[in-house]
Amino acid sequence: MSEKNKMAFSRRNYQLMLLGIAIIILGFVIMGLDSEQHGFGFMGITLGPMIVLGGFIFEFYAIFYKPKQ
Repeated sequence: MSEKNKMAFSRRNYQLMLLGIAIIILGFVIMGLDSEQHGFGFMGITLGPMIVLGGFIFEFYAIFYKPKQ
């Protein structure tokens, strides 16, 4: 296979990216489930944003992951 036809990411990269998107969505759902007014409780201010940040960090890992050949 020539270098022109090679895909930018492997199948594993795309799987990891989808997992990262799911983690980000989970963080936003957790922020939305906060029972405090305007989301000012622990889930809306602390837990949800930490999970979203973790999801974005995982996305960087998924993009730079290089499978062993």
